[in-house]
Amino acid sequence: MKMHVLRLTPGQEVKTSLEEYVRREAVRGVVVLTCCGSLTSATLRLAAAPDGTTDKIKTFKKHFEVLGMSGTISRGGAHLHICLSDDQGGTLGGHVMGDLVVFTTMEIALGEATDVILDRQDDPATGYDELTVTKDQA
Repeated sequence: MKMHVLRLTPGQEVKTSLEEYVRREAVRGVVVLTCCGSLTSATLRLAAAPDGTTDKIKTFKKHFEVLGMSGTISRGGAHLHICLSDDQGGTLGGHVMGDLVVFTTMEIALGEATDVILDRQDDPATGYDELTVTKDQA
């Protein structure tokens, strides 16, 4: 595994910045190893409701500390989950939809696969672009 470490600065949007970085610098795809920083905005898809509803997308406009982020990023897109803390110590988490805007900093370590290629492909069973893992023939 090859490691990439980067820092995003105030005002940058995290998901878009990471997708662009991976397309440019880590063409095999990456896994998020660790992430810490702060945000002023987050748009998340929250967990499915008891009735099975999965489209609860909400934007939160306030300062957060990032407690952790996990997921995969490939040329085909990203699948990221994040856990945030507010000014009262309360936590919030969900599937990253976008609008993760950096407040002061975002420090991220990514691990790039060296023997496989990560991508995303439509899965009719779920209705989403899902992770594919292919042995790198190079």
